[in-house]
Amino acid sequence: MEKLTQGYWENRYLMQDTGWDIGQISAPFKAYFDQLRDKNIKILIPGCGNAYEAEYLIKHGFTEVYVLDWSASALKNLKQRLPAIKDEQLICGDFFQHQKQQYDLIIEQTFFCALPVNRRNDYVEQMHRLLKKEGKLVGLLFNVPLFTAHPPFGGNEQTYRKLFDPYFDIMIMETCYNSIEPRKGNELFIKLQPKIM
Repeated sequence: MEKLTQGYWENRYLMQDTGWDIGQISAPFKAYFDQLRDKNIKILIPGCGNAYEAEYLIKHGFTEVYVLDWSASALKNLKQRLPAIKDEQLICGDFFQHQKQQYDLIIEQTFFCALPVNRRNDYVEQMHRLLKKEGKLVGLLFNVPLFTAHPPFGGNEQTYRKLFDPYFDIMIMETCYNSIEPRKGNELFIKLQPKIM
């Protein structure tokens, strides 16, 4: 398996080798965002890629949206589409080293599945650290066989529940009803809240 380094992901964006990129916000996130009422909540989107979710949120009046990615090119793409985004909202770095602040909401969109499987426990612990006590981790996880040669790395509900349960109360983890057509039946919508440790 190719090493999933910062250089690897930067090169994927430079070469526009981003088969996971659907070019717009997906229906599950649009539906979730549209029911949020407090536009001042602090939101993080790690592994944001081209960050259509952030673009949608900011254009709809959310003021505290932060995106994090290893790829400077991905963040540059967002800045070009959304010049009004502040530089401090664009974080180029390693998710596992991020400790700047805590968030009310963290969005999971094709980040978890891009991480090597041996980093999954680290992911869960870091998400727990980054969320406020009443915060939420909301997003989509692939409900597909666990391939190990390259991302996306899959899994299933039973595996995910066992992984998240020590650190999170699982409010929702169910088959997503409004996935895009190519992913229909292969995504789980999640809404998790950190347990008080």
